[in-house]
Amino acid sequence: MTAHREHPLGTAGGRPASRPLPDPYTPGHGSADYQVSRYELYLDYRVATNRLSGHAAITARSSTSMDTITLNLSGLRVLKVQLDGRRVRRFSQRGNQLIIVPADPLPTGTDFSLDIRYDGTPGPITGDWGEVGWEELTDGVLVAGQPTGAPSWFPCNDHPSQKASFGYTITTEANYRVICNGVLVSRHAKASRQTWVFEQAEPMATYLATVQIGRYDLRPLNTPLPASTHRAGVPDGRHDPVPQYVAAPPALMASATAALARQGQMMETFETCFGPYPFANYTVVVADDALEIPLEAQSLSVFGPNHLRQEWNEQRLIAHELAHQWFGNSLTASTWADIWLHEGFACYAEWIWSEASGNLSAQDRARAAWQGLSDQAQDLVVGDPSPELMFDDRVYKRGALALHALRLAAGDVLFFEFLRKWTDSYRHGGVTTAKFVDLADRSCGGIAGFSASAILMPWLYRTVLPPLP
Repeated sequence: MTAHREHPLGTAGGRPASRPLPDPYTPGHGSADYQVSRYELYLDYRVATNRLSGHAAITARSSTSMDTITLNLSGLRVLKVQLDGRRVRRFSQRGNQLIIVPADPLPTGTDFSLDIRYDGTPGPITGDWGEVGWEELTDGVLVAGQPTGAPSWFPCNDHPSQKASFGYTITTEANYRVICNGVLVSRHAKASRQTWVFEQAEPMATYLATVQIGRYDLRPLNTPLPASTHRAGVPDGRHDPVPQYVAAPPALMASATAALARQGQMMETFETCFGPYPFANYTVVVADDALEIPLEAQSLSVFGPNHLRQEWNEQRLIAHELAHQWFGNSLTASTWADIWLHEGFACYAEWIWSEASGNLSAQDRARAAWQGLSDQAQDLVVGDPSPELMFDDRVYKRGALALHALRLAAGDVLFFEFLRKWTDSYRHGGVTTAKFVDLADRSCGGIAGFSASAILMPWLYRTVLPPLP
């Protein structure tokens, strides 16, 4: 357990000093020396042999003078590297890092491009959180990158603060469907192979990049309105409702659509509470294999057949993963210590959906969560939980209780106005607890004696469980 952020909400101006890369939660991952603006990934994959041939075209800008460029890549062999179309002096691989030495150092502010060819047999990366990254299914592939799985299949600047747009061109056997983040641009078949092209235009953290490959059918969960129909206030000219799809093996499609029958209502509820959905569409993939937990990536989520039930425990997971599209994907924590900004919000979204769907109220859910926490060890700092405990259930529940306390202090009108302002102000960007507190104070400043810092500090930065509001 870490203790160095005991007073992050009480510093001058409410803003603690920023934490430099690499992040102590994920040492060896990410570099502050440069910022990637675009990943263009060309992948050729053989399902039967789990063989991947990759080509990554990366566009970036240096943030300092650089005599080496360090990326993350694990378990795959680099064959060739070019910088701005020319050979580099040398490159080497050490552990999970690819180290590139340019012919000449790059001055600060230099735009550059990398062309990296690589191949191998991809597999998950083992760490404090089990196995993450590229994973073979019984018949296909699942990629779940949180928090450090992205280097298992492409070279990258692997840190949540380093967001970029993505393009994917993926070729595999013709009897498989490929699903990636963003929008399907095209697909074409040649002999027994098929190529799929996707575009993820909105900036995305590397851990959210994903590829799903399986024998999937794809069906819409709703019927988008005609192109001439727009809803006022929806950015980027997006039509309403949000296009939603389900991809599942044919034998599971009926149970998948039944389990997701109320997802459209969830989307409407969350757009009302959190503001417009931040991406072009939303796809739920149902893998053929049972999964321990559902997994979310930008613009899609992945469930197992064991999650396709109508009971609350499965329905709350559907709401949880959908809410991550706002909290975690559009608004991404700039450091992993602030993971509660993802998981606390997604957990609280479950309670919001419970209330909106006629189930238990948010207050009832809060009471039950508080009671459960009171019976557990109180030795976790939610706002800085440590790498080993960053996905501990107490981070989720106490984060949600912190939001509930804020809601009770502000009242529903101001609280949800603030949440919509929060998602709009930092749309597709990086967030911190300090930014959250600052905006909460400015949004709710009309309430006498209101202090977001005073409300949140006991829940986030002290180990003792505060009384239930």
